[in-house]
Amino acid sequence: MPPASPQPDAAVLYVPDVGAEESVRAWSSDVAGVAEVLRARFTSHAYPPHTHDTWTLLLVDTGAVRFDLDRREHGALGDRVTLLPPGVPHDGRATTAAGFHKRVVYLDPDVLDPRRVGAAVDHPGWVDGTLRAEVSRLHEALVDPAEAFEAEDRLASVAARLDALLGAPQPSRHVDHGTASRLRELLDARTGTGLTLVEAARLVGVSPTHLVRSFSAAYGIAPHRYLTGRRIDRARRLLLAGTPPASVAVAVGFHDQPHLTRQFRRYLGVTPAAYARSARS
Repeated sequence: MPPASPQPDAAVLYVPDVGAEESVRAWSSDVAGVAEVLRARFTSHAYPPHTHDTWTLLLVDTGAVRFDLDRREHGALGDRVTLLPPGVPHDGRATTAAGFHKRVVYLDPDVLDPRRVGAAVDHPGWVDGTLRAEVSRLHEALVDPAEAFEAEDRLASVAARLDALLGAPQPSRHVDHGTASRLRELLDARTGTGLTLVEAARLVGVSPTHLVRSFSAAYGIAPHRYLTGRRIDRARRLLLAGTPPASVAVAVGFHDQPHLTRQFRRYLGVTPAAYARSARS
């Protein structure tokens, strides 16, 4: 199916600090179940391994994306609907020099049963023309706040179709090792303030080496990368809500605004200021 034509008020904002051929537009939504919406075009940017606290529903309109999910390689391209589950590490990069254009809807974690995470890890995408068309229409409806009712209707249809494709709920593939789980709870609770590895090990009651090994084995990502990903997620929400980047940096636990900018650009290929401007385009 050909990519949907952007509506006039959904025009992609081309920002000079992501390169002449790269662009990002992101915005928040008042539609229940939708955490964030994004449209982006990348040629050279590669996402490092990271996690989200949301389900990532992805369409690639041009080009193709290669990504590793839970240390297994997959691809996303034009005829495919990709669904990345929350809490599972993944990366992403273009497969050709021409890059790719993608549309993303980030869904709240309770939109789908968390017991379906394992199924999504095993099979994170489908060639399904009906689902792709419905996700495309959902994304279009989320462009205009006046179409909130349609977006809610589209989201319900999309969620029902995803439920059917994922199959019966299964136990999570991720073994909840006690040590790893306790560290994750600490990192989630102290994302803004942070803590040292030595302090975390003392609170959990194990050595720092054992703590890192347990967390990495359980979640497939190092603790420091997990913490940075949580901070980036929080920063995105604050930026889209209009909070100045300098205030965001302090609020989410980065040392200062330059620190936020370095990490934000590394993860998202765009500066915090450009990301915030994209929501106002």
